[in-house]
Amino acid sequence: MAVRAPLHLLPLRCSATKEDQSEYRDKSRNARVLVLGGTGRVGGSTAIALSKLRPDLHIIIAGRNREKGASMVATLGGNSGFSEVNIDNVKSLEAALEDVDLVVHTAGPFQQAEKCTVLEAAIHTKTAYVDVCDDTTYAWRAKSFKSRAVAANVPAITTGGIYPGVSNVMAAELVRASRNEGKVEPERLRFYYYTAGSGGAGPTILATSFLLLGEEVIAYNKGEVVKLKPYSGMLNIDFGKGIGKRDVYLLNLPEVRSAHEVLGVPSVSARFGTSPFFWNWGMAAMPTLLPAEFLRDRSKVQELVQLFDPLVRSVDRIAGERVSMRVDLECSDGRTVVGIFSHRRLSLSVGTATAAFAVAILEGSTQPGVWFPEEPEGIAIEAREVLLERAAQGTINFVMNKPPWMVETDPKEVGLGIYV
Repeated sequence: MAVRAPLHLLPLRCSATKEDQSEYRDKSRNARVLVLGGTGRVGGSTAIALSKLRPDLHIIIAGRNREKGASMVATLGGNSGFSEVNIDNVKSLEAALEDVDLVVHTAGPFQQAEKCTVLEAAIHTKTAYVDVCDDTTYAWRAKSFKSRAVAANVPAITTGGIYPGVSNVMAAELVRASRNEGKVEPERLRFYYYTAGSGGAGPTILATSFLLLGEEVIAYNKGEVVKLKPYSGMLNIDFGKGIGKRDVYLLNLPEVRSAHEVLGVPSVSARFGTSPFFWNWGMAAMPTLLPAEFLRDRSKVQELVQLFDPLVRSVDRIAGERVSMRVDLECSDGRTVVGIFSHRRLSLSVGTATAAFAVAILEGSTQPGVWFPEEPEGIAIEAREVLLERAAQGTINFVMNKPPWMVETDPKEVGLGIYV
């Protein structure tokens, strides 16, 4: 099949000045971006955020439902279109990617998916790629295509959403800042996430949550792999203003392994919590009440989603959809630094975050290959600040590299006006 040389395949540099980024931005003007899963909550949010961030982009909504596609195109306006695509059909995917500069893959869930079909099609058609994967196995399978992507001169990022995604970049910046201070080394990295209800992000997020409950949690302690029960190890974490203290539980998330290996932090873990409180109780009970094989079966999980979705939607109207990420880094000199990202609406914030990654790739911040967000080849160090600024649009609280007492709603005083 004949393929074109799209405008995003620019000579990339390990370090890009502001002038370089401006040049890339000019060259990426009027680029064509295909949002796969664009009729869903996450994909639709991403498409809207992209159209606001870069009105010059031509956005193609890709999915199976023409009626929903037409509705989204009407929302986006004239510089958009719809493409009917079957994600399981390679020829359908490759045809859709013709003359496209970037594909944004939001068609989850990614758990228990056996192939990286979209990434393979992107490499074959020489199309830049980013996904919002939140599954460890899928992310590392995607990573295995690195050499093929390099050979095809295709830049690609996996786990490029809000969490994982923005949280990875936050962690990378905390680690970089600590190492820049001299002999200080990072010792423990903890990801804490909170979402009210389902976050208004739809049944796909619900399916993702159920599927994750079927996975044994992998964490790291002083360089050693630790295997733990899903939704165990509850901690009460202060997410700062607008969110407050919330209970969070262990989950098997891809940023744990990638941060451990890429950033070289010996101890890493990730926890997640929701509200109202009874959702946490139910999530904690499911791995005990249901066999792991059941929770790993996508068809059975979809049946569960159909059963619970009406109830979840009803509770969401009361719970809202606030989202918060807190990243804690403990250093060898005894200091702890924190990054916090909080937004009133996950359904908006996830699109803004994903759009920030998409634009970064178009502007030349990503080298050929398949990368995690925290890798400098994925998002160049010089481009991280801009990415975080874009992703943080609309947040109610966004702080980086602060001691815990400066961001918590109830800091602890140890005496003489000293807080920890």
